[in-house]
Formats: sequence, structure tokens, C-alpha cells
Amino acid sequence: MHAISRLVRIPDFPSMKYPTRCLLLAAALMASLPALAQYSWIDNAGRRVYSDQPPPANIPQKNILSERSMPVNALVPAAPGSAASGQDQALEDKKKAADAAVAAKKKADEQKLAAQRADNCQRARTALAGLQSGARVAQFNAQGERSYMTDDQRAAAIERTQDIIRSDCH
Repeated sequence: MHAISRLVRIPDFPSMKYPTRCLLLAAALMASLPALAQYSWIDNAGRRVYSDQPPPANIPQKNILSERSMPVNALVPAAPGSAASGQDQALEDKKKAADAAVAAKKKADEQKLAAQRADNCQRARTALAGLQSGARVAQFNAQGERSYMTDDQRAAAIERTQDIIRSDCH
């Protein structure tokens, strides 16, 4: 280490106070920021702008101070609206995906409804067979007491069950 220090003089700043060193460091960092930017232009308000993004389209060419160097294949002008068509394509893809999701949900709901109708149909047919069998059908009233259907009640239940079969069984 002693031999290196003789060859290369490393300055020592013990006399500089901490805030002064911080200011020097900040100034050095600020001076290097425009070097990171690939584009430089003067905006409509007259301020100098540094950015890694190209200037907006409303900035005249005379106000563009520097542009990054482009590869040779990037110098070929793109088809008019190609950037916009890329965005349009992305929006169309999102819309198609959303439409497909809605269609899939609708189809799933229709399948669920069809399954419920098939189940209702099967239950109604089973109930109708029981009502038409002639066996006594028990029912419970609000107090929990068992009673048996009269012929009129049985006929009304058969009619209701047949309406269900007509609506749910195709």
C-alpha cells in the first residue's frame, strides 16, 4: 500500500467540511445526468428537457437539440400509423379476450341452467309417477301433523307437476 501511495497521489480532504463534500458530490452527479439522457430538446415553455424517451410530436425539429444515434435498420421509416396499429391490435386482442370470456361465462351459465332443468324434469316425472300411482300421499301441515291428500288436492298436484314437466322437459 505504501508503494502505491508513492506512485499515485490520492488527495486527502481533511480540511473540507462534510457539507462541502456533499455539495461537490451532488454537483458531480447533477452534471452527469444529461449524459444519461439520449434525447434533449427545448419544450414549449422554453425549458431544456433531457430524457431517454423521444420528444413529443408537437416539438418542432429546430427545438430538438440531440437525439440518440439509431441503428441503420431503424432509419428506414416505418409505415404510417404502425405504432398506433400496434396499440390498436393490443386493444383488439384485449376486446376479443373479454368477448371470449363473456361468451364462455354465458355458455357455462346456459349449461348450468340446462342441468337444473334436467334435474327438475327428472324430479317432476318421479313425483308425477308417485301421484298417478294411486297410493295414498301423505303431507304435513304447519303444525307438523300428517294428513293425506284428498282427490281434489291430488288432481291439483298432478296439474302443477304436469306444468313443470311441460316447461322444463323438452
